[in-house]
Amino acid sequence: MKKSDIAMIILIASISVLIAYFIAKAVIGDVQNESVQVKTTDPITTEVVEPDTSVFNSDAINPTVEVIIGGEGNSEGNQNENPDQSDRTSEEQQ
Repeated sequence: MKKSDIAMIILIASISVLIAYFIAKAVIGDVQNESVQVKTTDPITTEVVEPDTSVFNSDAINPTVEVIIGGEGNSEGNQNENPDQSDRTSEEQQ
């Protein structure tokens, strides 16, 4: 390589570095030394609040109980091939 080729490579590389620096500075921005207001959380207390009685009462539905819909004794759910057929039988029963 000639000296002019090496100088051209160095020139192109340094121009590329300058362009990359200015693009990065435009995208990222300058560092700001301003104070920022941050929300703080309330301290954790040992106080226990009673649950809402409209949700937690003796008449509420127990989500841990297994419910079988349209079950004819099978626990794997409705095994009908045609889902419309199960709708008709439930409508006929009403």
